[in-house]
Amino acid sequence: MANPTSFQRRLEKLRKLLAKQPFDTFLVSEQWNRAYLSGFWAEDMQLTESSGFLFITEKAQVLATDFRYQEQAEKEASGFQVVIYSESLGNALPEIFHSLGTRNLGFENHHLTYERFVKIREALQQQEQKGELIPAGELVEGLRTVKELEEIQAIRNSLALTESVLETILSEAKVGRTEKEMAWRIEQLMREAGAQAVSFPPIVASGPSAAMPHAVVSDRKLQESETIIIDLGARLAHYCSDMTRTVILGEPDAKTRQIYAIVREAQLRAMSAVRAGISSSEVDQVARQHIAAEGFAENFGHGLGHGVGLAVHEKPGFGKKSAMVLQENMVVTIEPGIYVPGWGGVRLENMVRVTDDGCENLNHKDLFYSF
Repeated sequence: MANPTSFQRRLEKLRKLLAKQPFDTFLVSEQWNRAYLSGFWAEDMQLTESSGFLFITEKAQVLATDFRYQEQAEKEASGFQVVIYSESLGNALPEIFHSLGTRNLGFENHHLTYERFVKIREALQQQEQKGELIPAGELVEGLRTVKELEEIQAIRNSLALTESVLETILSEAKVGRTEKEMAWRIEQLMREAGAQAVSFPPIVASGPSAAMPHAVVSDRKLQESETIIIDLGARLAHYCSDMTRTVILGEPDAKTRQIYAIVREAQLRAMSAVRAGISSSEVDQVARQHIAAEGFAENFGHGLGHGVGLAVHEKPGFGKKSAMVLQENMVVTIEPGIYVPGWGGVRLENMVRVTDDGCENLNHKDLFYSF
């Protein structure tokens, strides 16, 4: 978990960005951005129910929350003025805006609901000097892409826990067990190993279901010689991990061996291409071109990977529409796959840390086949 100095440093970086923006106050509504900047770790149960909002100006920072979180907010967000509102945020806005001298308010337009937008706009319009709501984009997400050393260590710990769980799962996998049984066992082992939670519902997709990248677990029983995609991750000390292996019970046939080998080679080539200064779309192409050259261009339809941190899916993304220049200490997944409807699929996923001249593989347990 970050120390108070980390939050101060993050606020300083954010304020340098805010100095170039056309608003005087920045509203943070996304829960992981809020935690990243303040250390207030309360989670939102759903998009329409928030445990708090940050208001940040050049010199001040306010955390607005309600009675349920008062003690937690005052304890965790030590660098923030905590404002407790009754009934709704709208009741507290006039006083907050007045104390901060807010005229124009930047907001996270990718996250704030329209209903909240309207209420905040009404409060701004009631000011003596009517203000405006200005879309700010993903300012904090941009800061979160490059991980601090303590964040990287937290991710290492989370991944090590996940690998130990997967190792146990592989030892227990057998013909006749259902996908649901396996997925529940993953969650049980995660909790017993000390995880706060799984970072996403585990995927156990066998046979034809493995042709769906985000298959929902079912009562289908595992069968011999078919591909079984197992995708899992833990949340530990607030940070996520994410890894995938494809398992075959019994002897794989020639097609399975072929597709598995193609995906593994695509992964290795992509990992070799990762380095600071390269575009994530270029890395994506390295894997995609290999899979295409082997005749499976139409069977790899998702991006090569994504960033991981406080959220299991963060920037940078890998693909034509989500290209970013990689920087040292970004933590990303490399997860090519081939999915064949009616047959199954293969996906292999590692986590890596971007370095100046390459990448560090954060996975320490291989758990791959050598076909």
